[in-house]
Amino acid sequence: MIIEKRGRQKVTHIIAIANQKGGVGKTTTAINLGAYLSKQRKKVLIVDLDPQANTTSGLGINKNTLSGSVQDVLFNPPSVAGTLLETEFDGLMLLPARPELATTEVTLVNEADREFRLKKALEQLDFDVILIDCPPALGLLTINALTAAKHLLIPVQAEYYALEGLGQLLETVQRIREALNPDLELLGLVLTMFNSRTSLASGVQDEVKRHFGDKVFKTVIPRNVRLAEAPSYGKPISEHDRWSKGAKSYKQLAKELTDRLK
Repeated sequence: MIIEKRGRQKVTHIIAIANQKGGVGKTTTAINLGAYLSKQRKKVLIVDLDPQANTTSGLGINKNTLSGSVQDVLFNPPSVAGTLLETEFDGLMLLPARPELATTEVTLVNEADREFRLKKALEQLDFDVILIDCPPALGLLTINALTAAKHLLIPVQAEYYALEGLGQLLETVQRIREALNPDLELLGLVLTMFNSRTSLASGVQDEVKRHFGDKVFKTVIPRNVRLAEAPSYGKPISEHDRWSKGAKSYKQLAKELTDRLK
């Protein structure tokens, strides 16, 4: 598989999946969007930029036995091509993470061009879509993701404190636009862990739409047992149970996202 650019011009859609609030479905969204976009015959790369490395293990890869990871790439961007792994799922590619990534921010802060390390690495690659799974914090790792990305996708859990912290995230985005990446734009927000039987979920949906209008994806991701258990099998939901509500929702979200990118 050719992964380095060889002179042809093609738009690579780099999408940072971010929310400083943890447990909102960033990793689930990265894995399952990546899987369904690959099924659309797109060349897709997922970048695991979270020190928990759940995207890596959620795609069936042992994060403790890796010879190379995104941590190495951040200190040596030209090494990126040799660090990519092909998963078992429709040719979906992964730039994996190891738990040691947690110490990277402390070391990287003293490096020149520290905010641009991931951008320099990804510019060498040839994919249709690159999805970056960000950590639940607005530190240097997330700043690298937002500096590298053209689009921002925000998963929002359908719960009482759904909008908490979003203002700070969007302020960070604005600062990055002004100082580091003027091309960064909000692709949209997607509601996750949605329970249609509760008035709370519907209320949160109304509130998010009131604040963000048509930036909110029409597709919502439901609470779904099969979706929650898929990572323990090292599979995206498309392979674990493609007939589940979670699978159907992520398949629809991938179609909606593709339409937005057009």
